[in-house]
Amino acid sequence: MSEHVVGDVTVHETLPCRVLVGAGARRAVPEETRRLGSGRVLLLATESARAAADELARALGSRLAARFDGAVVHTPVAVTEEALDLLRQADADGLVAIGGGSAVGLGKALSMRTGLPQVAVPTTYAGSEVTPVLGETKDGVKTTRRDPAIAPGTVVYDPELTLGMPPGLTLASALNALAHAVEALWAPNATAASDALATEAADGVLGGLPAVLADPAGLPGRARLQQSAWLAGLCLAQTRMGLHHQLAHVLGGTFDLPHAELHALLLPHVLAFNLPAAPRAAARLERITGGDPVAVVGGLARSHTGPTRLRALGVPREGLRPVAERVAAQPYPNPRTPDAESVTRLLEAAW
Repeated sequence: MSEHVVGDVTVHETLPCRVLVGAGARRAVPEETRRLGSGRVLLLATESARAAADELARALGSRLAARFDGAVVHTPVAVTEEALDLLRQADADGLVAIGGGSAVGLGKALSMRTGLPQVAVPTTYAGSEVTPVLGETKDGVKTTRRDPAIAPGTVVYDPELTLGMPPGLTLASALNALAHAVEALWAPNATAASDALATEAADGVLGGLPAVLADPAGLPGRARLQQSAWLAGLCLAQTRMGLHHQLAHVLGGTFDLPHAELHALLLPHVLAFNLPAAPRAAARLERITGGDPVAVVGGLARSHTGPTRLRALGVPREGLRPVAERVAAQPYPNPRTPDAESVTRLLEAAW
C-alpha cells in the first residue's frame, strides 16, 4: 500500500501483492516462481535462515540458478553489487529471498536494479516484505526510497519458519513490527483503514508476544505474531514514517547497529516523547494495553536478554548530539516537532 496527500484529500492506494499464509506455505514457493514466469531463480538468504534456505534450494531443484547467503543488515550497496554480479553470471530471471529483513531488503534492491520478479519468505517479524520501501546504506549513510515497484509480488508467511527464532530475537523482532503499527497511528496521512490495521497489529503483538515468549514452540502464537507483523508492515507501506524510524535509520546507518534490537530499545522512548502530542494514538494504545503504553512496551523492551541500551550496542555518547542534529535538520513528519535539544535528551535516556 502507499498513500499520499493532495490538498485536503487523503488518497488511499493498495498495491498488488499475492500473500500465502499458513503452516507449510513455504512448500508453494517453487510453484510461485513458475507463476511469476521465473525459470532460473537466484536464492537470497541470511545466515540465520540457512536451514530453511537449504530446504528451499532442494525444493527448487533445477530451477535454482545460484544462491547468495551474504545478505546483511541495512542493505549495503556494496553487498547488493556483489549479489548483482552473481545474478548476471547465473543468468537468473527471478528472485526468492528467505530470512529476515536483510534478505528481503537485498531482494528489493536487486529487483529495483533489474526489474526481476521477487518472492519474499520472511522468517522474522520485520514486516518490510509487504512495503514499497527500500533502505540502503553507503558510506555510513542510510537512504530510504519508496516506489510501488519495490514491493515483492508474492509474500509467503509460514509460521513454522519462525519456530527456531530464539526468545531474544522473537522479542526484538516483534517490537520492531509494533513500531510500524505505532507510527501509523500518529502519521499525518493516517486513515480509517490504516488505523484499523495498526490497532489490530498492535493488539496482536502485545497480546501474543507474552504467550510466545512463554511457549516459543507454540505454533498458534507464532502464527498470530506473524500475521500481526504482516498487518504492521501494511501500515508502514501505507503511511509516512516519523521520528522513530528516522532515528533508527540514522543510528543504524551511522553505527551499523542490529535493526530489530535498535527498534525495540528506541520504541518506549519515542512513545514517551510523542504520545502527549498524539492523543488519538494514545487512547488506542491505552485500550490495547489496559494501562500506560510506555510502561508496558518499556517493560517488554527491558526484558530482552540482549542489549537494551544504545551504549550496549556500542554507540558512543559523543555521537548522540550529531545524530540529533541530523534528525532535527530534516525531520520526518511527527506529532511533536523534534529539535536538537529534545532529541538529544531522548537519545540520552536511551543511552
